[in-house]
Amino acid sequence: MFFQENGQYRCAVYLRLSRSDGDQQESNSIKNQRALLNDYLGKHPELHKVDEYVDDGYSGTNFERPDFKRMIQDIENRKINCIIVKDCCAIMGLNQKDLENQGILA
Repeated sequence: MFFQENGQYRCAVYLRLSRSDGDQQESNSIKNQRALLNDYLGKHPELHKVDEYVDDGYSGTNFERPDFKRMIQDIENRKINCIIVKDCCAIMGLNQKDLENQGILA
């Protein structure tokens, strides 16, 4: 559960992709996620972006991701009180097939 303070949320933007994109510095999918989430934040003035956390090339099947760990630490330190992701797969490491197998998606 996340709480508003003074009518605003202190948000983290979390971006993750499990495979690298060749020799590009940052994958196109990360760029697309960033653009989508920044557009969303722009439409919601109650959401204040405090920091961005990016784990490009890390699997979501475990929590051994540098920026994920940094984000959790920032939650514990009350720097942020809300996480914005494109979809829950970014954090949990589940894809559409996994969600279907769990009965979450049809």
